[in-house]
This record gives sequence, C-alpha cells and structure tokens, in this order.
Amino acid sequence: MFRNQYDTDVTTWSPAGRLFQVEYAMEAVKQGSAAVGLRSKTHAVLGAVNKAASDLASHQRKLFRADQHVGVAIAGLTADGRVLSRFLRNECINHSFVYESPLPVSRLVVQLADKAQVCTQRSWKRPFGVGLLVAGLDETGAHLYYNCPSGNYFEYQAFAIGSRSQAAKTFLERRFQEYDTYSREDLIKDALFAIKETLQGEKLTAQLCTVAIVGEGEAFHIIDQQTIQEYIDAMELSTGGPDEEAAAAAPPSAEAQEGGEGASSEPAPMDI
Repeated sequence: MFRNQYDTDVTTWSPAGRLFQVEYAMEAVKQGSAAVGLRSKTHAVLGAVNKAASDLASHQRKLFRADQHVGVAIAGLTADGRVLSRFLRNECINHSFVYESPLPVSRLVVQLADKAQVCTQRSWKRPFGVGLLVAGLDETGAHLYYNCPSGNYFEYQAFAIGSRSQAAKTFLERRFQEYDTYSREDLIKDALFAIKETLQGEKLTAQLCTVAIVGEGEAFHIIDQQTIQEYIDAMELSTGGPDEEAAAAAPPSAEAQEGGEGASSEPAPMDI
C-alpha cells in the first residue's frame, strides 16, 4: 500500500480507513517539547519544558491563560497553539458576557474539539498540529483534559504529551491514584518530577520549565521562577524521592516509544 497516494489531502481515506494528514498532525505533537498536567479534587497543575530554537533565541511560551478558572499547556506547532488559545479566551469572554458566569471546563473542551474536528473534513484546511492539555476549575471540581488534533478529547487524572513524554507518563501512572488527596504543593512537586523525567538526565532548573496552577480560591497563574527554583532545591535535598523510584522503574527504552534514538532534543524548524 503506497501511503503517498492517500496523504495529499485530509479528506482522502486510505483503503485501511486512515487519514494520514491527521496522523501527521498527531506526530507533530509527539515532536514538540514536553508538557504535563495533573489534578486533585481542588487544584490542577500544568507544566511545560522551555526549549529555545538556539542559544541566541528565547523560548516560546507553552502555557496560556484562557480565563481566571482555566488555562492550557501546548505541545506541537506553537503558532497553532497560540491561535487555539486565543479561541478559548474568546469563548470564555463571550460566555461570561452573556451568562455572567464562568464557562464550564467540559463545555469549553467540547467547543475546542469541534473546532479541531472541522479541520479533518475540509479539503481547504489542515489539522491543527498541536495538542492541548486543558486544566480548569468549575462547580464540579478540578479537571484536566487532553485535546487531540483529530478532534478527540479525553479527561485524565494526570497526563503528559510531547517529546519523551512516555517517561513522564510512566512516573505519573505509578502515582495517579493518590492525586485526589494531594495538596497544592504536592501537585507542583510531582509536576516537576514528571518534567525532570523528560529531560534525560539534564539538570532541571527554573529556567528550563514553566509551571502554572489553578484551584479553589486561586485563579490560574504561572508560578514565578524563584518559587519554582525553591521547589527544585527542596527536591534535590530530599533522598529516595519519587524521581529516583521512577528512574529505577522506568524501562530504558521508554523514550523509544516516542521516536526512539531518532528523536532529537532539539526543536523542529517550525518551532514545536
């Protein structure tokens, strides 16, 4: 079966029932710098790795605030993530103006998924090459969703996307059942541990990551670098922490599932 006969148009199905353009967009998410998210009953935390295109350039933003009660972390094509984050912001503003109440997180995620799905059935459009972790708080508690370029969305207790995210997911899968009872500080620490797992031995610093939080009595905001560095220093002082347990339990080929040896730590030319 020759793939190039069916991957020139997003509306052309292959005989195997696949849309290759959509799969290519999902692959762009895997090549982007890692982003993680986790939630308890009262708080949700997002974290992202800051990767610059070169030593002479600043890193691209990976965390965006949509409203006081919701924000997103992106992995993939940064330009697409910026467009979608602006769409989310407009939806939240419109809902607040009409109904004078915050937009429920689940409804916001459905609207985002509908927008992504339209791009999979129009020949003059292309799928958005970005995955979004949407974290927010509403009347039903804290939520964490993953929106896929295909238009699918899933709710998670904890999740990671992007380059080498398998190592972070391995760490989160071993601890997610406890997250409902976690405090604000514990969630931040585990988010940093998960980000550290994606760095492949590179030293974690406040300049290499961005962390944001939303919770009861706390609007969505990005935590300042000084506070993050204090958390990192406390992690390094502790012994036998969850990062060591995860490193011992993680298989050596965990990153191979996300691209193997061919996966480079350098961002792609399109800045993902």
